[in-house]
Amino acid sequence: MKLYNTLSGKKEEFIPIVPGEVKMYICGPTVYNLIHVGNARPMIIFDVLRRYFTYKGYKVTFVQNFTDVDDKIIRRANEEGASSDEIARKYIEEYFKDADGLGVLRADVHPKATENIGEIIDMVKKLIDKGYAYVSGGDVYFRTNAFKNYGALSRQPLDELEAGARVEVSEAKESPVDFALWKASKPGEPAWPSPWGEGRPGWHIECSAMSNRYLGKTIDIHCGGQDLIFPHHENEIAQSECANGSKFVNYWLHNGFLSIDNKKMSKSLGNFFTVRDAAQAYGYEAIRFFMLSASYRSPLNYSAESLEQSAAALERLYTTKGNLEFLMNNGADGDMREAEKARLGELAAYKKAFEEAMDDDMNTADALSAVFEMVREINTAVANDPTKAFAGACLEKLSELTGVLGLLYGKKEESLDERVRQLIEERQAARKARNFSEADRIRDELKSMGVILEDTPQGVKWRKA
Repeated sequence: MKLYNTLSGKKEEFIPIVPGEVKMYICGPTVYNLIHVGNARPMIIFDVLRRYFTYKGYKVTFVQNFTDVDDKIIRRANEEGASSDEIARKYIEEYFKDADGLGVLRADVHPKATENIGEIIDMVKKLIDKGYAYVSGGDVYFRTNAFKNYGALSRQPLDELEAGARVEVSEAKESPVDFALWKASKPGEPAWPSPWGEGRPGWHIECSAMSNRYLGKTIDIHCGGQDLIFPHHENEIAQSECANGSKFVNYWLHNGFLSIDNKKMSKSLGNFFTVRDAAQAYGYEAIRFFMLSASYRSPLNYSAESLEQSAAALERLYTTKGNLEFLMNNGADGDMREAEKARLGELAAYKKAFEEAMDDDMNTADALSAVFEMVREINTAVANDPTKAFAGACLEKLSELTGVLGLLYGKKEESLDERVRQLIEERQAARKARNFSEADRIRDELKSMGVILEDTPQGVKWRKA
């Protein structure tokens, strides 16, 4: 399997540190609001990468943090008259509602910054002791010029780098590009005791400390959105490698930006959408499908049309799944026929194409194409009175690949109320008696009730409109 490593700027063969195991860390949200559709892209993409490693037989340890102490959380707490802890807990719960809706598997560990203060302080101490950090008042800053490889990930020379969005320029710093490891407490803010006085951790240090605690000094994969390359991931590398004296990450993976109707998402432009908003309009699973419809490193444009197309494509997959489930119960009895065994063998070509796409830097667009080609083949193969065994085997093949992508999880089994069931039975009796006008009348009545019937050689099928 080859992955595009942001650090080297090229695709590289994936070689894990420990054979058969993968250690992955993904930066989670700062929990002060509902997640937006841009947040959903890395959540979904790297969930698929984790699933694919598992599919290939790896033992995966997946860590995703929550930043639960931050300026934005403090501001939201002040606005709502609540504590920072209350705000963080509220939006972690809301995060999981959306993540579950999107079909994103829970991480093996979801550490919080506030639960790792001791580890953060220990790492800051190491950096001070080694001369990579300094105390200024009650703050502690990383001495960026002391790390010779700073800027390698973002490919920007140190003298050209400007302080990042979360790096406060201050006279207390030796250099404008130095960044805070520890911030002295301010009135009304959450704070913890430290050797440098009451305060709280800077943003960047928490991920280094938590990755080190749960995955070790060197990990296989660190991932996130492109917006995190600088300064967050650049700073993580600097502080981790200086503290530990070893390489931090072997493979850095970053997904491309998401635009809204070809414009950057912005509250000021009125095109800022939460995942919750989009899910109410199109469904969570349509969002997931959409995020997998292009290369994860490419820019992706979110629009109503693209979500509608994703929902329609999903419906085609669900139709095939529903047909196969129907045939498993209503198809021909007995062993699979020789011709069916041959057709089943032919489906292996689509599985191979799927795996080749996924092995090529997780090309989910081509992997989806392979799934739909398999679906077309399956639909043709089961058109003429298939055996139950063949239908079941086809469903197993389809479920295997869609499971890697985390698709076909959203629809619950539908049931009929007694009146609808009775009408279907009455229509069947009318058809058997060749009373086709009555059968048509009942069909129309059912349609008006939102139930669509389809007559097949295996019996009548129904679906909700």
